[in-house]
Amino acid sequence: MNPIHASARDGHITDHRSSAPHGGPVSRRTVLRAAGAAGLAAASAGASWAQGAAASWPTKPVTLVVPFPAGGGTDAFARPLSAQFAKALGKPLIIDNRGGAGGTVGASFAAKATPDGYTLFMGGTHHVIAPSMYPKLDYDIEKDFVPLALLANVPQVLVVNPRVVKATTMAQLLEQIKANPGRMNYASAGSGSSHHLAGELFKIQTGTFITHIPYRGAGPALQDLISGNVDMLFDGLGSSAAHIKGGRIRALMVSGNRRNPAFPDVPCAAEVGLPDYTVTTWYGLWAPKGTPADVQARIVEEVRKLGTADELKTIWAGNGAEFGGMTQQQFGAFVSSEVKRWAQVVKTSGAKLE
Repeated sequence: MNPIHASARDGHITDHRSSAPHGGPVSRRTVLRAAGAAGLAAASAGASWAQGAAASWPTKPVTLVVPFPAGGGTDAFARPLSAQFAKALGKPLIIDNRGGAGGTVGASFAAKATPDGYTLFMGGTHHVIAPSMYPKLDYDIEKDFVPLALLANVPQVLVVNPRVVKATTMAQLLEQIKANPGRMNYASAGSGSSHHLAGELFKIQTGTFITHIPYRGAGPALQDLISGNVDMLFDGLGSSAAHIKGGRIRALMVSGNRRNPAFPDVPCAAEVGLPDYTVTTWYGLWAPKGTPADVQARIVEEVRKLGTADELKTIWAGNGAEFGGMTQQQFGAFVSSEVKRWAQVVKTSGAKLE
C-alpha cells in the first residue's frame, strides 16, 4: 500500500507520514498557514536577490546599442561614455553600432533585448521624430522602453564645405540658395532624422528650397560633406566640432538664441534673422521595458556620477554640449513632449521618407 495515505474528514487532513505533535490530525488551517509562510519566505528571498543584483551591477560587460554607424554624433558621446564607464565601474560598456532606417533598426533590436540591465540603448532626437515618419515601426519609444537619462544636449549647426560653397555668412548663403532654387543640397543622417527635419524647418522659415540627400547615418553624411560631394549639412555640433576647428568645414549658424561657448565666433540663428529656429540634437539613454526598477535606479545613479565628473564634462564642453540635468521622470516627460512637437513639424513640412 502507498505509504502516503491522506484522508479528509471534518475539515482536517490526515497524513500518515507526519502528524501533529501528539499524533492527531493536522488542520487545514495549519497547512495553509505553513504554505503562506513558505511563499512569503520565497518572495523575500527573491526580493533580496534582486536588490543584491542591483547593488552589484554590473557583474559582466554591458552592451550599449548605438543605432547609427561609427563616426556620427551619437558615437561622439557614446565612446567617451564607454571609456569612462569601464574606468569607473570595472566592466566594459561595449558599443554595438546598428545603423539603418534613420536609427530605427537599432532601436527595434534594443527594444527586444532581455530587460536585465545588460543591454542599454542610446538614442535621441531621431527617435522621437520616427513615430511620425515611420508608420509601421515594430516598437514604440514610449511603451517598449524605459527612459533613464538625458546624456547630452547639443545645438544644431549649419555647416558647409568651404571649397564648394563660397558663402561665409548666412546672408550670402541665402542669396545663393534663392538664386539657384533646388540646385543646392543638404545631407542628413537619414530620412526622418533630426538632420532631415532641421533642414525642412530651415526651408519653411527661410522660404527656400534645397534638395535633401539622406545617408545611413551622420558619419557617412559628414564624410561626404568633407569630400565635397554635398553642399551643406544640419548637424549636431558634437560630430562637426573637430572638423570645424580643423577648417575642413565651415559653420555659418548655430540654432537658438545664443552663441555656443565652444564656438563664440559662430552667430546664432536669432542673430541672422531666424529667431524661431531652435533645433537641438539631444542624446538619451533607455533600457528595454521590464528592466527592474532597482536596476534602473542603479544605472541612473552611475550615469549621473559619470556625467558630472571632470573627464566627461571637459569632453562634452569641447563638443559644445551640456550634460543632461534631468531626473529620470523629467526625461520621460521630455521624451513625450518631443514626440508631439516633432509630429507637428512633420505635418507642417510634409516631410516624407525618401
